[in-house]
Formats: sequence, C-alpha cells, structure tokens
Amino acid sequence: MKTYNPKKDDIEKTWWLVNADGKVLGRMATEIAILLRGKNKPRFAAHVDTGDFVVVINAEKIRVTGNKMEDKMYHSHSQYPGGLKTQSLKDLLNKKPEEVIKRAVWGMIPKNKLGRAVYKKLKVYKGPVHPHEAQNPQEYRFKEAT
Repeated sequence: MKTYNPKKDDIEKTWWLVNADGKVLGRMATEIAILLRGKNKPRFAAHVDTGDFVVVINAEKIRVTGNKMEDKMYHSHSQYPGGLKTQSLKDLLNKKPEEVIKRAVWGMIPKNKLGRAVYKKLKVYKGPVHPHEAQNPQEYRFKEAT
C-alpha cells in the first residue's frame, strides 16, 4: 500500500464563512479545525495542507455550556519569575472575543510546521463585517446534533 500524495493541482482551496452567533464554542472549533486541515475532503493527506480558508464572524456572540464562563481560565507566562497571568473566559470574551475562538481552534490542530501553516488560514472577526468579500466565501452550515 502506498501513501497518497496529492499534487498542488489536485488541491482546491475554498473560502468558508462561519457565523458564530449562538454556536457552542467547542463544537464550532472542532468543525473549523476539520475545515482548516482538509479532513472533510476525499483527497486528504495528513502530511500536506489540503484545507480551506475559514472566516469567522460575530465572535462575541458565542455560547459555552455549564459554568465555563466563570470557571474556564486562560493562562500565559512571560517566562520571568512571577510572570503568570490568568484571565477568565468572561474577561477574555469582553476584551478580545477573537482570541477565544483562535485559542480553541489552536488546541485542535497539530503543533508543528504544517499546523502553523494551517492556523494562518483562520480569520476571526468580532462583528459581522470582514474584509474578505473579494474571495466570495461560502456560508458554512453546521451539522445538527441528533
């Protein structure tokens, strides 16, 4: 059995428009990560970037389940002693709602050179306006939970 290696001519990159209004953060991030990596395509190969571009709008209108709004914490460290900064999901959503979605998707893609290239294809915006109208993004329909 040979490893399938898609050629550059075989890879079609489309632009998807995801409306985050009322969507659950983790479930939405999972589907975005699948689109970015190209796992929804029949010509998927784990070692090649076959994924699409994703534009997320209305980032400030996401939902979370349970008590995550107060309980979920985001940590960052400056690499200096005492440099740990902690922020709750509620605070981060008020200050930078784009960052919440970016961090959720980042946790779902590989942490290597290919993962960083895939991550650059994610564009997240706070409101309904985005500068990617020229790419003519298609509206993405989420799979409904059964």
